[in-house]
Amino acid sequence: MPGFEVFGEEEKKETLEVFDTGVLFRYEFPEQRKGVYKVREFEEKFAAYHGAKYGQAVTSGTAALKVALTVLGVGPGDEVITQGFTFVATWEAIFDAGAIPVFTEIDDTLNMDPNDLEKKITAKTKAIIPVHMMGAPARIKEILAIADKHGIPVIEDTAQAPGAKLDGQYLGSFGACGTFSFDPVKTMTTGEGGMVLTSDEQTWRKMSEYHDHGHDHAQNPGGRGGEGRSFIGFNFRMMEIQGAIGLAQLAKLDTIISEQKKNKQALKAVVQKMPGVSFRNILDEDGDSATFLAFMLPDSEKAKAVNKVLGENGAGAVYFADNTWHYYPKWEHLLNGLTLAGSGWPFKDQDSRRRVVHDPEALPASAKIIGRTLVYQVPVKLGQERLDQITSAIDKAAAL
Repeated sequence: MPGFEVFGEEEKKETLEVFDTGVLFRYEFPEQRKGVYKVREFEEKFAAYHGAKYGQAVTSGTAALKVALTVLGVGPGDEVITQGFTFVATWEAIFDAGAIPVFTEIDDTLNMDPNDLEKKITAKTKAIIPVHMMGAPARIKEILAIADKHGIPVIEDTAQAPGAKLDGQYLGSFGACGTFSFDPVKTMTTGEGGMVLTSDEQTWRKMSEYHDHGHDHAQNPGGRGGEGRSFIGFNFRMMEIQGAIGLAQLAKLDTIISEQKKNKQALKAVVQKMPGVSFRNILDEDGDSATFLAFMLPDSEKAKAVNKVLGENGAGAVYFADNTWHYYPKWEHLLNGLTLAGSGWPFKDQDSRRRVVHDPEALPASAKIIGRTLVYQVPVKLGQERLDQITSAIDKAAAL
């Protein structure tokens, strides 16, 4: 990880086909483009790869979440449950839809704890967003069983897990929708971009219309702008160059994952020499996309001491307890209700009363897990020199 490690002639070839037409817009200009519809082709192939019927390409993984929430009817007054270990985009999209994010604990999978999920459901819960963090599955089957019991749709945030599986089924194809990100540091990348998968035709048609200002995309003699509109939308369209890059990257995804699995095993063999170390619970080792290696020390003090030695020797790991992008207690803009809106929205109502207050100590079980966890990002290309450097650093840390 990420896909930019394997950028090459394939991406160039697909992109040049777009430039040859002169059409960068995903719709219209049928004569000029001569049958080249890269975004549409990318949607179809990405959906088919993951075992879904429909794909809707959008501008980012964040936009994918917003589109999915909107077409499922989520809005002001609603609550959406997600987990406290995720990228900020997950809950930003919930706020942007007008809803309030409610956070669950994580368990040893480093993903949503189904037991805590059950406790957080209220009459206001209108969607659940488990996140397949760091390329490995959440307990999606248990989560779906709980959601189905309450009649609540599930959106899988699969931003970090394209190509990953659970019991042979691709992540992102279990819930009502699955969202993906193709930003610069994802397993496969288009620079920016995202995708929403679904197997429900009506859900897909709403996504298609909403992401393009509500246009219904029906053929009409008036051309662009002559379509009908059933509801207001917004602009989350992907451009043809991104679709072209996506096609080339998708063709490499199996190879990317295969190389990551090999490199993860090499890193794990080094890390497991450390006394007292344990590893994240991967529910399906064969289905793991192997984008990260997460390992746990007995307590937070040991984890910090180990990582200090690793860092001093050029092989520092990610310590998410200090990470401001992915971990609930470090989201100062969430916890302090920081916004550009003069009214205080989305943290305050029009009467200036707080709609929601998030307690930084609300997820103690997650804090215990994250506090003793270290993470290595697994590269697609791992040279012997780099592996030797990590090995040397681990050996020194093991002597603590």
